[in-house]
Amino acid sequence: MPYTVSQIAEALGLELQGDGSIEICGVAEPASAAADQLALAMKPEFAEAIGQGDAQAAMLWQGADWQGFGLKAALLAPRPRYAMSGLSAMMDPGQGYGPGIHPTAVIDETAQLGKGVSVGPLAVIAAGAKIGAGSVIGPQCQIGWQAELGEGALLHSGVRIGARVRIGARFIAQPGAVVGADGFSFVTPEPSGVEKARASLGAEGTEATQSWARIHSLGGVEIGDDVELGANSCIDRGTVRATRVGNGCKFDNLVQIGHNVVIGDDCMICAQVGVAGSTRIGTGVVLGGQSGVSDNIVIGDRAILGGATVALSNVPAGRVMLGYPAMKMETHVEAYKGLRRLPRLFRDVADLKKAVSKLMGND
Repeated sequence: MPYTVSQIAEALGLELQGDGSIEICGVAEPASAAADQLALAMKPEFAEAIGQGDAQAAMLWQGADWQGFGLKAALLAPRPRYAMSGLSAMMDPGQGYGPGIHPTAVIDETAQLGKGVSVGPLAVIAAGAKIGAGSVIGPQCQIGWQAELGEGALLHSGVRIGARVRIGARFIAQPGAVVGADGFSFVTPEPSGVEKARASLGAEGTEATQSWARIHSLGGVEIGDDVELGANSCIDRGTVRATRVGNGCKFDNLVQIGHNVVIGDDCMICAQVGVAGSTRIGTGVVLGGQSGVSDNIVIGDRAILGGATVALSNVPAGRVMLGYPAMKMETHVEAYKGLRRLPRLFRDVADLKKAVSKLMGND
């Protein structure tokens, strides 16, 4: 930086109108934009605040009357929010991770680091680990025994990659993320109350307390290319086979993926989602914030679970679900409308009972 408006337009493939020589050092909301910042006014209601700031140029929607907002230049995007992905990449100053290997890092002599790998302070890289070229291992990260990380990875501070984990290229993990912790697998000597309750749909429960025996996690975790993992999110290793995540999946903060789960390509997993063990999630699935998926079920391709939805059974491909337990969104909306009508229905029934009682009394 700085970039001229014309350089930004060329890099992003956007239509430029006005003075392309204006230099841009950053981006800002319209009301607070300085003269050297690009105002992000991607909707008409946002653009109304341009006059409150000092922006000379803005990113607007196609067909916008940019001169009417007093601007000297405009970038017109058919899908402004999508253009933001490229613009934000250009404007991102990064986290300040330095090149090379910090003297406080601990790297086993058998670990293999590709060309241009950066390793931050107090990071630990275990025996047999392999890290692809151009990767950045942030401060206090840990890469486990025989773990493999593809080229171009970016691990922010405090990320933990467990033993024998396999991760593809361009992986990004936010602070505190954990890949390859043991799965939550425990068993009792006799059928537990939970097993009985599940089999009987609640007719039976716990009769006596039993101790829980640990089932060790012998499998690993396999993650494809271009996957991003949010802060403090966890992906557990499999019990026997690996837990698998496909290419292009994006995880928000505080997500929990259980052991043996298989996730297809290009899924969007929002904050505080929990996916129980051995579930299979298809391609292009979206799990809204705080949604949950029970164990050993299948979520079909392109299915969408709205916020706080809990799927207790299989979800067909392409289905939009809402509620607890999950049901088709339109069905849930109608059920909720019915619930809202109940007080009025009760009043109507009470009035009818009074009317009938009076009629019967008159007879």
